[in-house]
Amino acid sequence: MTTSVSKLMIEAGQKARAASRRMAAASTADKNKVLLRLAELLEAKKEDIFAANEQDLVKAKENGLKESFVDRLRVTEKVLGLMAEGARQTAALPDPVGEISEMRRRPSGIQVGRMRVPLGVLGIIYESRPNVTVDAACLAVKSGNACILRGGSEAFETNRILGELVQQALTETGLPTEAVQIAPTTDRDFVGEMIRANKYVDVIIPRGGKGLIARLAAEATVPMIHHLDGICHTYVDKDAVIDMAVSVTDNAKTQRYSPCNATETLLVHEAVADVFLPRIGKIFAEKNVEMRCDAKSKAVLEASGLSCVDADPSDWDTEYNAPIISIAVVKSLDEAIAFIEEHSSKHTDAIITNNLQASQRFLREVDSGSVMVNCSTRFADGFEYGLGAEIGISTGKLHARGPVGLEGLTSLKYVVIGNGEGRQ
Repeated sequence: MTTSVSKLMIEAGQKARAASRRMAAASTADKNKVLLRLAELLEAKKEDIFAANEQDLVKAKENGLKESFVDRLRVTEKVLGLMAEGARQTAALPDPVGEISEMRRRPSGIQVGRMRVPLGVLGIIYESRPNVTVDAACLAVKSGNACILRGGSEAFETNRILGELVQQALTETGLPTEAVQIAPTTDRDFVGEMIRANKYVDVIIPRGGKGLIARLAAEATVPMIHHLDGICHTYVDKDAVIDMAVSVTDNAKTQRYSPCNATETLLVHEAVADVFLPRIGKIFAEKNVEMRCDAKSKAVLEASGLSCVDADPSDWDTEYNAPIISIAVVKSLDEAIAFIEEHSSKHTDAIITNNLQASQRFLREVDSGSVMVNCSTRFADGFEYGLGAEIGISTGKLHARGPVGLEGLTSLKYVVIGNGEGRQ
């Protein structure tokens, strides 16, 4: 690990720590001013942003990166418009910081409650998409945190100018410029320094592929908010309304294949398999979705003239992010819950049923960040949940779980109000 990179991280960490104290005390009005001014700057400086982005695009093409990857780097008028709109929407969200809840008077006379406070310094590590720079900065500012943003080296010039505009908005509003910092180097060693900088960084939030997240989870000493896999299940119960089950399952799998909240495994109760599977199988076949099946589901589908293949044991533990789905028939709700417990990545799982008792059991017993009844797993998203935006998805059990928005970037501390009481 080079001394120079270590020094850069320490300098950034010291500035972020100092800025975090001022951000924690910032008023809602000032934080909103930053976000609204940022939206103006993004629109006013769009030609500068496009010019910086073009530098990154040229380098990406010269380095032989795939067109799909280059496309994720590209900042268009539409992408820039969404960045500005996101800043305005975040400004319009309620500010969770300082909210006091659960205030109760104790027999001693004291009042005990809980106050929502910022986490402190966020270290956010992400790949390719420059819009994450603006999204992350907006959520950090509104939640009263400071942040150090380390985007992919392939988007360095674009992230640099976006970071400068965030800092300009902070400075003009009178809040600390260093509350949002872009990592000053593309050296990969900087990531290693950041994820072990416990003195300066309170939480690491990675957004990227499995390789990145697996590496950080293995090496980080700073606590992390992250998820590794999105192995999501849809279970069609014996009491499902079949029309609903077909519609919801189709959406959960085919609305988009790549997101982490797309359904990867379909479980079907044996009592409805003969009715449901031919209908959903026909839709999958028309959309060229490969069906990888256990023996029972394969028999039903092939009897209906539909093509499918045998599932390998590894299929139940695979996130495809592609037009592929694994299918199994189960004998009961108990078997479905046990299957999910064994194979789910604890991201999102759904039941389709018209049985209230079955739905309540599923909600209680399935141990995932989002658990759903009669709707598509594709709804597991911060915007769809009314969070305005999300910094990521958490499949951990501590602090934040599921889509992480403003509230997930804060924690609770106890506050106690007295009138001269002493403990007896």
